[in-house]
Amino acid sequence: MANPPLLVHICCAPDAIFGVEVFQRDYIVTGFFHNPNIWPTEEYDTRWVEAQKVESILGFKLVEGRYAPKLWEKQVARFAAEPEKGRRCDICFALRLDASARTAAELGMPAFATVLTVSPWKKADVINRIGRQLGRKYGLRFIEADLKKKGGFQQSVELSRRYGLYRQKYCGCRFSWHPQ
Repeated sequence: MANPPLLVHICCAPDAIFGVEVFQRDYIVTGFFHNPNIWPTEEYDTRWVEAQKVESILGFKLVEGRYAPKLWEKQVARFAAEPEKGRRCDICFALRLDASARTAAELGMPAFATVLTVSPWKKADVINRIGRQLGRKYGLRFIEADLKKKGGFQQSVELSRRYGLYRQKYCGCRFSWHPQ
């Protein structure tokens, strides 16, 4: 029996190089790069190019979501002062996962997932709860994961080095950017 299709939300190449490979063990993956949170536009462009490198390395189809940073900022503005891992991040996860679930449904895919949980800065329990809720909303299965466990984050770092992938120094939004 062939593996079923799965839409995987991709936030960045370092998380995707490990996370997509994990999901490819059981699914035929289509990647969905949807990150209206990334600032500035040049950073977004760099991350998109790097995600395309991962597409080539791992051999999966990658589609790009709509880049709408002003809409994203409007949705999270009242939580601009929240620290990393605060309510702003939860809203950001929900916005990106909602777009992922909607896209999976439009493409006729029965399930969706995300590589966000590779990062030690991302709360897997919150992401998985949001994913389950959106799965129910769209009639899809959300594939839960905590990809940082069992050395997942360290493996993503090693794979990023091996393939010469760009590793960003912040989550992507202007609220998390700190000049070095």
